[in-house]
Order: sequence, then structure tokens, then C-alpha cells
Amino acid sequence: MKKPKWVVQKEQQKRKDAAETVWLFGLHAVRDALANPKREKLRLIVTKNAADKLADAIAESGMTPEMVDPRKFNAPLDPQSVHQGAALEVKPLNWGKLSDVAIADDDRPQRLILLDRVTDPHNVGAILRSAEVFGALAVIGTRHNSAPETGALAKTASGALERQPYLRLRNLADTITELQNMGYIVLGMDGEADETIETALAGRHDAPIALVLGAEGPGLRQKTKETVDQLVKINFAGAFGSLNVSNAAAVALYATLPR
Repeated sequence: MKKPKWVVQKEQQKRKDAAETVWLFGLHAVRDALANPKREKLRLIVTKNAADKLADAIAESGMTPEMVDPRKFNAPLDPQSVHQGAALEVKPLNWGKLSDVAIADDDRPQRLILLDRVTDPHNVGAILRSAEVFGALAVIGTRHNSAPETGALAKTASGALERQPYLRLRNLADTITELQNMGYIVLGMDGEADETIETALAGRHDAPIALVLGAEGPGLRQKTKETVDQLVKINFAGAFGSLNVSNAAAVALYATLPR
């Protein structure tokens, strides 16, 4: 009996995902990945100088590095990558399902950042850093039209990728609805909104809160705007103000924290 087309496509995608690897580069990103027991590590390429700087992390990982001449650094990276003499091939991290990360196992405020079509890996890397600093439980994008786990993202995240859950789920509107059913207040960031984060959350800062941010320019999709609980904005001091999405995520996340 011939398999349905959707079954074949699902199996093909599963095989593709199983074969996927990522090349991390740069001393910070490689060091933190080497120290992460959850990270499946495949191949390490380093120069003598980088190996000396990463000696403790390499020893702890148990890996045998490939030593290369700095002038013949043969890792398959973009020529513009600032690799600092270190590159590590790894499997993408698996952070599990939404329910695995959306409930805190400690007493910190439950905060999530959701990204709607944010595709720039540098922006997502910076958002992961802010999420770690301000104690967010996870950063969540979509499987399509969001930045995948890449070396550029990891380098910008400066190690946060190894510790800060980053999930890419199938459908953002469904994810928002699932969070609402879990008791989350879901706020969409929109510069044209009437209310600020502070006024929308008056007396509710202790609640679980998810912030949804869109790509610079197009912002949130209409479906996203219709699904969130409320649209809010950052209150700027002047008549005009704008932030890139990574800075907006940091400011918005800070604004939700209990005082």
C-alpha cells in the first residue's frame, strides 16, 4: 500500500532533521558548547592559540581537537566569520515542548518572549542574551520564517544559546492560545497601541506574561494581533522613538518584572 504524501514528507523531514548539524565558531560560543553536557559534539577544529585558550573546556569535553594552521583554517564557515581559531560541529539542541519550558521550576517570574518572523540571527542572538539576563524561561520562534540555530546566532548570543531555551514551534497563533490556556497574559508589542506595558499590567506583574515581538518594519502579523490578549507599546520620553527588535525585547521584558 502506497504511503500518503503527507506521511512521506514527514518521514523525509525527520531524516533531514536527524542529519542536520551546526558549526559554532568563536571562543565564547565554542567554550560554552564544549561545557554543555546537553550538546552533542561532533568535530572540533582549532588553531594552537585557540586550543591553549580553550584547554580546560576541551579537556572537560573529552574531545580530541583537530589542530590546524591559522592560514589554512578548513572549517566550513562563511569567509567573513570571525572564528578566532575555533570551530565546533554540533547537533542542534532539543529543548522539548512548550510545556517543558513554560512553567518555572523556581520562584522567578514566569516570562516568555515570542518572535513573529524575526529572521536576523544577530537579533535573535541578542534577544537570547537579554532573556538570560532578565530571567525569561524561553525564547520562542516558528519553524519557518524565524532564525534557525546557526554559528552567527550562537556567537551573538555569547554563550546564552547553550543555557537559554530557544524553541521553534509550528504555529505562533496556536502557541499563543496554548499559553493563554496555561494562564499566561500574552501581550503583543505594537508601536501604534494605545496602552503601555506598565498600564496594561497594572496590578498584574506577578502573573505569567509572554511578550510577542514582530520583525522590524512589518511588525506583528494580523493573525498575531488578533490572537494576543492585548497590544501594548513602550513609552518613549520624546515625541518620536524607535528601537530595534532586540533592544525592544530587553526593555519590554524589564518593564514586565515585578517592582
